[in-house]
Formats: sequence, structure tokens, C-alpha cells
Amino acid sequence: MRESSPYDSRIVSLKFQLDDLRVFCLAARKSSFAAAATELGTSPAYVSKRIALLEKALGVALFHRAARRVTVTDDGERVYAAAQQVFQGVDHLGETVAGGRLDPSGTLRVTTSFRLGRAHIGPALSLLAARHPALGITLDTVDRRVDLVSEGIDLDVRVGEVAEPHLVAHRIASSQRVLCAAPAYLERRGTPSNVFGLGQHDCLVLRDRNQAFGVWRLAGPGGGVETVKVTGRLSSNDSEIVRRWAIDGQGILLPAAWDVHDDLAAGRLVRILPEWSQPADVWAATTVRLGHSAKVRVCVRFLQEQLDGDGPYRLKRLADVLP
Repeated sequence: MRESSPYDSRIVSLKFQLDDLRVFCLAARKSSFAAAATELGTSPAYVSKRIALLEKALGVALFHRAARRVTVTDDGERVYAAAQQVFQGVDHLGETVAGGRLDPSGTLRVTTSFRLGRAHIGPALSLLAARHPALGITLDTVDRRVDLVSEGIDLDVRVGEVAEPHLVAHRIASSQRVLCAAPAYLERRGTPSNVFGLGQHDCLVLRDRNQAFGVWRLAGPGGGVETVKVTGRLSSNDSEIVRRWAIDGQGILLPAAWDVHDDLAAGRLVRILPEWSQPADVWAATTVRLGHSAKVRVCVRFLQEQLDGDGPYRLKRLADVLP
């Protein structure tokens, strides 16, 4: 018989705490001990007891308790976020031990913006699904910043850097936003001589999930950055709508270069103030490092290959059509 180890009680205690942590997360998502108990097939008293034990172990209050509903405290929010990372680490333990060499399987949940999703990410993921039949993929296009941890998202593809310190950032492709307008608009209103003149023009404002609304931060030829407040009669959260307005001559646009590549090549839009632009690299944000998840690793590498390479869904560059 194996001798008992002084660490056995600690391991048992840890197991109980992990189980209690799962009960807590379920109750936090449902804002109800009773609802959590129903899903677990147990009683509200059991849920309350397990959470009380977890609170005692952690030394913090996790919930504000009311008669019919509970709400998570600030400490509870922090514990919830940390718990998601713990559980993801447990879920990916097998892949970590295997050095991340396992074939991708299971369900991969991806989010991105409307235009990028329709024109590039969606078609690329179709190719990925054909290559890996054991992999299920869910793609959601949204116009808001997502919370990968609380929403259970594996990968968020976005234009702009990943600012959240708890996420891992992977550059998918390099790009920039450029100023442009239709020839008809420039004939009617003239071309601004500098970035400060943009405030006197009709600007088409995109309510982008990763950009401050109505504020354009532009990098100039000397490396300096100017912040310009822009206004206009038309705005939308859909980049395709705003692009069509620009082609109709409604105002000046600051789109991603890949989004207006064909319009610039055909002359439907003209670039203005070409010495000014805004960084707009495409990044993938994940909650795990690539070595810890085969499905995330394969997806990130595939998107880098497709969007930054020479495939049919690559992000076209201005150098392809402009000097």
C-alpha cells in the first residue's frame, strides 16, 4: 500500500476548491444559486455551501446576496476571470503534454468585424474546415469589443493592436488606414491641404468596434501623430455602407487599405494626403499561447498564411496599384 504523502491533503483540498470554483462560475453566469443548482442537478443549499467554502478559502466575498438574485462582487469578477484561464489550462493539459502536436479537433469559436469576416475570415475558415474535418468552427461577426474569457471565445480577429494585458496577441497581417474620397466630392469641395483641414470637410465616420468614434489619429511623414476631430452628416457601424457613401461622393473616408484597394485601382476613390495614414494591422487575440491549443495554433497560422500571403483571400496592399 502506498504511504500517504504530506501533500495528499493539499491535493484533495485543491480538487475540492477547483470543483467549488466551477460551481461559482456557473452561479456567476446565471446570477442565481437556484439556477446553478438546477443545471448541476443538486440543491441551492449545496451550491450556497460550496461557494461559502470557496469564499472562506480565498478570504473574499464573491457575491452580493439578495432574496432572489445574486450579483458578483469586484473580487468575484477578478476570481471569475482568473478561473476561466485556470479551466482553459486544464482543458488544454493534454495538448500541452503532447507539445501541441495534436491534430485540431473540437469546436473553435471565432469573432471578427463585419467586413473583415465576410470578405476574408469567413472564406478562409471554409478552407480551414476542409483541411481539418475533425474541427468544428463557429464564426460570429460583431460590431463591439468582445470579452474572450466571459464569452468563451477562442480567437478574436481585429484591426488594431490587442490592448488587453491578459490576452495573447498574434499579428496576422500588416496594413494601414488611408484617407480617400471620390473625384466628384473633391471637385465639389476641394482637397484639404493638411490634416487639420479635415475638420472643415464632410467626413464619413465609421463606428468601429476598435476605434474612438469621430477621432482620427494619423501618423505623418516625420513619425509624429496628430489627433483630428472629424464630423459629418453620415455615419454607420458597417464599413461597406460607409465605403459606398464615399463612392457616391458624400465625403472623406479613412478605411483600411485592403478594403478600398479595388476602388483606388479603378479610380472610384482617390487617395488624399498620402503622407498621412493610420496603422491598421490585423491581429488575432487569444486567451492561450499557441503551444497550448492545437485548434487555436492551426487557425492562427492558417489565417497568417491566407491573409498575408498570395491566396485568394489575402489583404491586398496599396503597393499593388499605387507608386
